[in-house]
Amino acid sequence: MPNIKSAKKRVKTNAKKEEANILFKSSMKSAVKKVEKAVQANDKKDAQAKLVDAEKRIDKALKNKIIKDNKASRDKSRLTKMVNEMK
Repeated sequence: MPNIKSAKKRVKTNAKKEEANILFKSSMKSAVKKVEKAVQANDKKDAQAKLVDAEKRIDKALKNKIIKDNKASRDKSRLTKMVNEMK
């Protein structure tokens, strides 16, 4: 545990930021799962609508440096490919 006042403050702010990042990443993962579920259900319109939301959340996570460039690109590409290959 830190003894210096500024270090104690830093521990608190880091904990708050970590919690916010975890919640944001969780919402991103949920959006991705919703797209995958819509693809499994063979509902193209719903899948396309949810894809837009998922891509938006992925881009925001990338902008806030919660995920890396390659992961964002890989996820968006994979989801887009899934939706485009539907009947």
